[in-house]
Amino acid sequence: MAKKQRSFEESLERLAQIVETLESEAAPLSEAMKLYEEGILLAQSCRQELRLAELKVEELKERMDGELSTQPFDG
Repeated sequence: MAKKQRSFEESLERLAQIVETLESEAAPLSEAMKLYEEGILLAQSCRQELRLAELKVEELKERMDGELSTQPFDG
């Protein structure tokens, strides 16, 4: 069975949980390493999703302006 794709917000929430657990030093080393790996994957996924959103905003702005060049997203 395929794993359900998390929303951006769900990924951020899970990432916050992982950080909290790792900062508490409550997890054994083997569990901490698994959590760290999961956190890295979540962070990469969130970064990619933000980049795609940024590109979409630039594209929409371009359409509204009627120009051919994109403008960087300042946000």
